[in-house]
Amino acid sequence: MTRAEAWCLHASNVLVGGTGLVYGWMRYFAQSEDEFAIVNHPWQPTFQHAHVVVAPLLVFAVAMVWRLHVWKRIRSGFRSRRNSGWALFLMVWPMILSGYLLQVSAEEFWRQAWVAVHVATSALWCMAYLVHPVRPKA
Repeated sequence: MTRAEAWCLHASNVLVGGTGLVYGWMRYFAQSEDEFAIVNHPWQPTFQHAHVVVAPLLVFAVAMVWRLHVWKRIRSGFRSRRNSGWALFLMVWPMILSGYLLQVSAEEFWRQAWVAVHVATSALWCMAYLVHPVRPKA
């Protein structure tokens, strides 16, 4: 992976993860002073929109490093030296798919299901992404 690819991947993770964490806090933990408010925080819609807008950057960055960093090692039979890499590999697809399906689901049951999947896989993705570059190669 080149420095530019790594920089793009790191920057997109910070943007998507940061906006997602702030939006999640506003959505589920902030309390509005106005009992008739539609949102819990005045900036909640802004962070939701920012998260949706920057999320394709992460998808692009993952796709950019996919062939030479991920798929090449899987196809070559390269012995996995980082379990965090496998966690990232397994979490990226449900994270992306659930984020998309969350945007297009109309029924409340499915919206809640996709929220649960998206939050869980995104949290695992963020933890594995933080551990991956610093964990010693096993």
